[in-house]
Amino acid sequence: MAVNLPNIGTLKPIDGIELGVAIANIRYKGRLDLAVMTCVPGTTTGGVFTQNSYRAAPVIVAEANCGSVRGLVVNSGNANAATGDVGMCDAEQMCALLGEHIGCAAEDVLPFSTGVIGEALPMDRMANGIAAAFEDCRPDGWNSAAEAIMTTDTAPKGLSVEFDVNGHKITATGIVKGSGMIRPDMATMLAFLGTDAAMSNDVAKQLALDLAERSFNRLTIDGDTSTNDAFVVVASGQATMPVVTDIRSSAYARLREGLRPLVQELAIRTVRDGEGATKFVTVLAEGGRTERECLDVAYTVAHSPLVKTAIFAGDPNWGRFCMAIGRSGIVDLEPYRVSLHLDDVCVATDGKIDPGYVEATAAEVMARDEFTVRINLGRGNASAQVWTSDLSYDYVKINAEYRT
Repeated sequence: MAVNLPNIGTLKPIDGIELGVAIANIRYKGRLDLAVMTCVPGTTTGGVFTQNSYRAAPVIVAEANCGSVRGLVVNSGNANAATGDVGMCDAEQMCALLGEHIGCAAEDVLPFSTGVIGEALPMDRMANGIAAAFEDCRPDGWNSAAEAIMTTDTAPKGLSVEFDVNGHKITATGIVKGSGMIRPDMATMLAFLGTDAAMSNDVAKQLALDLAERSFNRLTIDGDTSTNDAFVVVASGQATMPVVTDIRSSAYARLREGLRPLVQELAIRTVRDGEGATKFVTVLAEGGRTERECLDVAYTVAHSPLVKTAIFAGDPNWGRFCMAIGRSGIVDLEPYRVSLHLDDVCVATDGKIDPGYVEATAAEVMARDEFTVRINLGRGNASAQVWTSDLSYDYVKINAEYRT
C-alpha cells in the first residue's frame, strides 16, 4: 500500500554514468536484486552514512572509499550487517569483483547492501550477479536499478531534473529505496543521486550533507535507524562547466538549490511508500526559539506510536498530541502557550481544547489521506517540518512476515 505515490516515469541518463542490473537470487528468487553503476574517470562522490553503532560492513567500506570512484555495487535481500570479519571481507570482495570488470582498484568502488540483518552474503551468487549486471550496463539503466534495490517497497522510486548553473545546463537523476526501519539520523535508507555537474571531492561531500539535512533528515516512518543507511552524490563532471571547488561560491549555491527539490521529492516519496502506510502527514512545528527545538517537537510527535495509530484510526485525540509535545525534551516549555491545528481546524489554543472546537470537523481532516499537523509553541519565530506516515495493521503484518 502506498499513499499517492507518483509513477517513476522515465529517468534521464547522466553523461558519464551507466547502470546495469541482474537477478542474482540473493534472497528474492527470480527478481532483480543486484545493480552496478560504472562511472568515467574523474567522477567524484560524497556521501552521508548511518549513525547506527551497528554499522553494516558495506557502510564502513563505502565511507572509506568515498571520493574519486569508478563504480558502485548494490544488492538487495541481504544487509551484510552484524556479520563481523566475514562481512567486511565480503564487502571488500564486492568492490574487487566489480573493479576487475571495470579495470580499476577495489578502493575505487563503493559497496551497498540492504535486506535481512545477520546473515552472510552468498558470494558465489554475488559474483555471478555482478558479472551479469556489468554486462548489462547502459546509460538508460536508472529505472531498472531503482527496481533492483527494492526490498519491501511497493514500487520503484526515482526522479530526474534539469536546471542551470551560471549558464551551464545540469542534469540529475536520483533513485531511492526504503519503506521501513526509517528515521532521520543522517540520511535514511539507500539513495543515489547522479549528476553531470563538475565538483571536487570536498564539495561533493558537503553537498551530500547539505542536501540530506533538509530532505532525508526530515522524514520518519517507524523511528528506527537502519544499520545500512546511505545517501551518495555521484558527479561525473561531464557538463560543460567549471569545476566547483568552493562551497561559498554562487555556483555551489545554485547547484545545491537546483538539486534540493529532487532530493526532497525522493524523501517525500519514501514516506508515501512507507510500510503499510495509509496516510501521508506533514508535522509542522513553529513558534519555537530555535529550529532544533522545533525539530525535536516535530520528530517526537511523528515518531510516537500512539500518535501514529491515532492518525491511522482518523482519531483527533488531543491527548496523544499534547503528550508527545510535552515529552519532546524542551525543559522550559510553557504548555499553556501551545496550540494545535489539523490543516485549518483549530483543535487547541493556550494548551487546552479550543472553545470553538468541533471534533467531527477535525475527524474529517484526519480521514483524508494527506494533511498537516501544525503545532505552535508560542515561544519564538523558528519553525521546522518533517514528513511521516501512520502505523497500520499492515505495518505489523509486513514486519512480522519479513523473513517468512
